[in-house]
Amino acid sequence: MKRQRKRAQDLRRAVDCLPRATREAMLEGLERSDIIVGAYTDGSGGVCPMLAAHRNGGRTSLASFARAWDRYTDAAAARRASGRELNTLRAMLEASLYYEPDESELARAAAEHRAVKERAAKRARRRRRRETGERDRSLELRSRPGWAWLRVFRRLDDWEAAVARAEETHPGASAPAPGLERVSELERV
Repeated sequence: MKRQRKRAQDLRRAVDCLPRATREAMLEGLERSDIIVGAYTDGSGGVCPMLAAHRNGGRTSLASFARAWDRYTDAAAARRASGRELNTLRAMLEASLYYEPDESELARAAAEHRAVKERAAKRARRRRRRETGERDRSLELRSRPGWAWLRVFRRLDDWEAAVARAEETHPGASAPAPGLERVSELERV
């Protein structure tokens, strides 16, 4: 029971992956052709659902559908599809087409999304940076080695060594911010 349910779910997923035009063509092909399982064609006029879709304008090659169809029908050799198998496939195709949003709905949703993004971009362009009174010196200082807006130390001992060098070169410089001494003491423990 569980195995057949899994096979049906796999077939349903494969049907949902087919392009809309292929699903519509396959529905037409189910009405016009003798559908078989286990082979592409049987030599006496029977065709698989993908070939039926292909002959009705659904020009898609999706091997996962063919494998799912053959697993669902438990096909060991080429044979005519049973009425139950055909009804199941027809129901899956119709449900897939029914629940898929119209292309017009999809286009409307995409246009709505683009409009929201454009409005957000306009608002961002209108916002101005706050004036801090400081001038931008990045072009002037770019060529100086070691200059950057933020110097990152990955380790505490590297930072402490840099602070010690700075204190040696500039005696009487301001002390580190309050609380930093405690952090270094805690990390040593």
